[in-house]
Amino acid sequence: MQMGDETRQRVKFTDDRVCKSHLLDCCPHDILAGTRMDLGECTKIHDLALRADYEIASKERDLFFELDAMDHLESFIAECDRRTELAKKRLAETQEEISAEVSAKAEKVHELNEEIGKLLAKAEQLGAEGNVDESQKILMEVEKVRAKKKEAEEEYRNSMPASSFQQQKLRVCEVCSAYLGLHDNDRRLADHFGGKLHLGFIQIREKLDQLRKTVAEKQEKRNQDRLRRREEREREERLSRRSGSRTRDRRRSRSRDRRRRRSRSTSRERRKSSRSRSRDRHRRHRSRSRSHSRGHRRASRDRSAKYKFSRERASREESWEHGRSERGAADWRLESSNGKTASRRSEEKEAGEI
Repeated sequence: MQMGDETRQRVKFTDDRVCKSHLLDCCPHDILAGTRMDLGECTKIHDLALRADYEIASKERDLFFELDAMDHLESFIAECDRRTELAKKRLAETQEEISAEVSAKAEKVHELNEEIGKLLAKAEQLGAEGNVDESQKILMEVEKVRAKKKEAEEEYRNSMPASSFQQQKLRVCEVCSAYLGLHDNDRRLADHFGGKLHLGFIQIREKLDQLRKTVAEKQEKRNQDRLRRREEREREERLSRRSGSRTRDRRRSRSRDRRRRRSRSTSRERRKSSRSRSRDRHRRHRSRSRSHSRGHRRASRDRSAKYKFSRERASREESWEHGRSERGAADWRLESSNGKTASRRSEEKEAGEI
């Protein structure tokens, strides 16, 4: 399908509406155009500018359009092979049945006819290209094949009645599904095997074989790339897991170290606290001991002082009592003496007054 300028501006070669077989120059609609099996216009877009764009882009990256083209050609060739089998079936029904031996001899004649036709077509092509020497060599091979064909026809003629031999034995071409006659002359054979229809089918079939090989290689390469990427991904995952494991081990080690440090710090703190408490208890004990000792000594001193004071007091009291007793006697004597003196003075005073 051809497209206008406006459509050409909107459509790119990657569009699904574009014929991928046309981009790869193998669309049957292009190859068989102008033959008796002309397929008409393709339902998808054909444009040489898009093919040029594709050829440029395919050098930079793999677009894998070969798979689409292969599917297209496989579908087309499958339909042609189906028609070939139907034509063979109709021939088998309409032609006179012959024995297997005669059929084999007729098949040999057909094969030699096909070989002659292909050689003549190739010689004509070489001559048209200006390669005269190669063309002459091909014609010499044709003469040899003609001699073989003549011998094969003699064998075939002698194997069946003359009336049956005169009947035209047809054969279906395995390439293009066209009918071939057993008694076709060289010109007819050359026209068939060198014709556009037959050569077009050869081109399509060869292109299909090439596409199958290319697709298989690319799929193998993709599978290898996919396998390599998967292996790399798995290797990276293993490395990541190992790294993660190492990281976790380091974290666990650090955590254990931190716990150990905390435990050691706690133990040290506990030991310090225990020592501190022990020192405090010791200090308190010593303080209590000292206090108790001081109190005991103080009490002892107090008791000693009290005892001393008591003794001194008792001694003083005893001394005082003793002194008082001595003073009492003296005072009594003194008082007695003073009393006598006073009495005497009183008496003298009274006597004087008298």
